Amino acid sequence: MDRFDEMQTFVRVVECNGISAAAERLGMAKSAISRRLQGLENRLAVQLLQRTTRRISLTEDGRHFYARCLRILDELEEAERSLSSEQQQVHGLLRVAAPLSFTLRHLAPLINEFLHRYPEVRLELDVEDRQINLLEEGVDLAIRIGKLDDSSLVARRLAPVRTVLCASPDYLAQRGEPQQPADLQHHLGLSYANMSDQRQWTLFDSKGAIHMARPRMRLRANNGDLLLESLLAGLGIAVMPTFICHRELTDGRLRQLLPDYHSEPSAAYAIYPSRRHLPLRVRVFIDFLIERLGDPPPWETALPGLGGR
Repeated sequence: MDRFDEMQTFVRVVECNGISAAAERLGMAKSAISRRLQGLENRLAVQLLQRTTRRISLTEDGRHFYARCLRILDELEEAERSLSSEQQQVHGLLRVAAPLSFTLRHLAPLINEFLHRYPEVRLELDVEDRQINLLEEGVDLAIRIGKLDDSSLVARRLAPVRTVLCASPDYLAQRGEPQQPADLQHHLGLSYANMSDQRQWTLFDSKGAIHMARPRMRLRANNGDLLLESLLAGLGIAVMPTFICHRELTDGRLRQLLPDYHSEPSAAYAIYPSRRHLPLRVRVFIDFLIERLGDPPPWETALPGLGGR
């Protein structure tokens, strides 16, 4: 059995998250895919995949082998393309994972523009707020917002992300406006469920001193648009990214609170597996997002009067 065929089959099974989908993509019988995988594992004397009736997942050895297979196949593809007149053509399947609110508000129109610019690119978009395992789920890159965990993944900064403390005028009319972080203990909070500490907010003053704010958390949710609706309904105060609430701050439906205090600076990043030769379509897509988002990003240009960072 040709080793490149074995590696390609293994990679496709991981990317498709199953033998059936991989068989359809490769135009092969499922039994042939299974035989190739079994032969590969027998030859290497390791188990690469955990198989259940519902799904497959990579073993630790499988993760390492998958990453190396990607590099080898990418180098082979690039070597072949360097001898072709299509060397500079951006084409192929691009798999992207991104958070829901950011995608609907800002990424969707950019994706449409990108696909018009590069008609030979096909795109699969996984939109949800959970953090996925790129290698296990066969994703080329993910858009992540906030502090990044240490990992073997490569991160490129796309745009700054600023958060502001805000509430609706109706809420403030009922409960008053906090004048300092300590006042927040008398208020109701709405928090993002994926934050590391959901019980309190960390704020910094102009001198960099830390202030811990501890409102009584009334609602936790893992989606920013849901929190925005609760803010507008007057249910509490929240720390919100301006890419979600910039229109409401501009038209007065929300008010920024404690403008002399700010949260820890954040950003939107493109995250992708470490590869010496990144596929051209991935590289071009990341460069396109950096170009179109910029610093300041489009949603910040309408907010010149806001205090803080």
